[in-house]
Amino acid sequence: MTVASAPHDDLPPRLTRLTFHGPLSEARATGMVRRLAATRPSTVLDVGCGWGELMLRLLDALPQAQGLGVDLREEGLRRGRRNARARGLTERVRFVRESAVETRRGPADVVLCLGASQALGDGPGPALRELRRLVADGGRVLLGEGFWQRPPTEAELAGMWPGASAGDHHDLATLADLAVAAGFRPEWIETASLDEWEEFESAYQADTEVWLAANPAHPLATETQARLDTHRAAWLTYRGVLGLAYLTLVPTTA
Repeated sequence: MTVASAPHDDLPPRLTRLTFHGPLSEARATGMVRRLAATRPSTVLDVGCGWGELMLRLLDALPQAQGLGVDLREEGLRRGRRNARARGLTERVRFVRESAVETRRGPADVVLCLGASQALGDGPGPALRELRRLVADGGRVLLGEGFWQRPPTEAELAGMWPGASAGDHHDLATLADLAVAAGFRPEWIETASLDEWEEFESAYQADTEVWLAANPAHPLATETQARLDTHRAAWLTYRGVLGLAYLTLVPTTA
């Protein structure tokens, strides 16, 4: 029996303590929205959107803009639609369940891709070339992408996700160079702080941890504990090693 097959009222709430599905603070998000809104975009495309919180905030700041979020996970899309209704944005935003591979949804004035480059290509280089295709000239791409803050040791890699290797990510300088090679100039380069990482990773598990503490004899307790312990061990291993860069990119014109 899996967690997904149990009755809904018998499960812990999921991700309710997360505002963004990534290490992103309110202060940083506010700055991103302000910087992107200053370009006066009329269309926003969110690739691998989840529930699209940053897109919704950008649309709040731009009363004439239209937004589209694409993702394969219906759970996040439903949450995005609920949030859009609560903010009166349903006439200006759509959440669509579909693959972003070779998508024809662009070009858009702003393209968001936050921790979702795998939806566009195998590695940041191919993904960045796809993002250049999806953004309109004069627009902006906001890419959230992992990078190594320092080279991981073999022991650290063994404690991360299954099959983790040093080749899974680049360093920050190489990531910026890949963006330039794909046809962008970096307007802004910033990285998630340790505080942002810790808040995200703690909030990611908190609901389930509290549920497990109160339900140690539940039929799902053993597998739930294994999942929680595995994830916590991984993030405490990559803590301070894996970074998350936010690159605001301006497309170059031919």
